[in-house]
Amino acid sequence: MINKIVASATAALADVRDGATVMIGGFGTAGQPNELIDALIGTGARELVIVNNNAGNGDTGLAALLAAGRVRKIICSFPRQADSHHFDALYRAGRIELELVPQGNLAERIRAAGAGIGGFFTPTGYGTPLAEGKETREIDGRMQVLELPLHADFALIKAEQGDRWGNLNYRMTARNFGPIMAMAARTTVATVHDLVELGQIDPEAVVTPGLFVQRVVRVDRVATSAGGFKHAA
Repeated sequence: MINKIVASATAALADVRDGATVMIGGFGTAGQPNELIDALIGTGARELVIVNNNAGNGDTGLAALLAAGRVRKIICSFPRQADSHHFDALYRAGRIELELVPQGNLAERIRAAGAGIGGFFTPTGYGTPLAEGKETREIDGRMQVLELPLHADFALIKAEQGDRWGNLNYRMTARNFGPIMAMAARTTVATVHDLVELGQIDPEAVVTPGLFVQRVVRVDRVATSAGGFKHAA
């Protein structure tokens, strides 16, 4: 019987090792799998390469992972926001590497890895420092840059609903990078708020098929002081 449910986030990430490349879903805080990031910190794994849309907000989630000194390199599109003080301090001190990737290129590099594509040409970045050292060629009268796929050892993503086979759907903008990251990693770990029986998710509503998910962890919603819930979107 296929059952990908794992009892805790800690157990789901017990095999993350030093130097692993880890994709973390989320667009800012929308769809960021905070419980998995906290568990990743708890593993003690160091020298991690992190792929994410940005470089952390405030003091929680990805920012906490950076603050713990566990990240050697980050590959992202938006490393600096008003509250990205942990990344800013680490970068200025020369304690973290940055690979800056335009957001469309980042998404397509991740998607290419999941689709088994060896690379793609794009005009984005041509003539800028982002194209230095990369192959370029003229295609249909436009100069283009070769971008390579981004693979990962682990993808940590946040979904809304899932079953024991790993079929997932998402809540609104929490969907963002999760589906393509799930396809690009050797091991995908997903948290879900609503763990349902097989068949309860309409097949037409499945966004990420269980084929691309290895571990599922159910987590509670976080109550706010007003008695409501914090949502990821």
